[in-house]
Amino acid sequence: MYILECGDGSYYVGSTSDLDARIDQHLMGKGGKYTAERLPLQLAFAQEFETVDEAWAMERRVHGWSRAKKRALIDGRFKDLPDLARSRSDEES
Repeated sequence: MYILECGDGSYYVGSTSDLDARIDQHLMGKGGKYTAERLPLQLAFAQEFETVDEAWAMERRVHGWSRAKKRALIDGRFKDLPDLARSRSDEES
């Protein structure tokens, strides 16, 4: 599972079995429309998992996170992650 920081400051979350090859695809503008339109890109975070299913599950989880929570993960501030979780009551207020 990996996170790219895009040229516009946004984050792209993905997963792959070959990180180097996938990053090369993104950098050549062939990794998908989202990243192709937001070059240059920089690898901000990567984490390996035992199985593809685990990596994909983490990718899906991180997709739903706020920008602040993604930044905490990138910065290695793991203890801050629970406090940055979104709740429905927070989003409604």
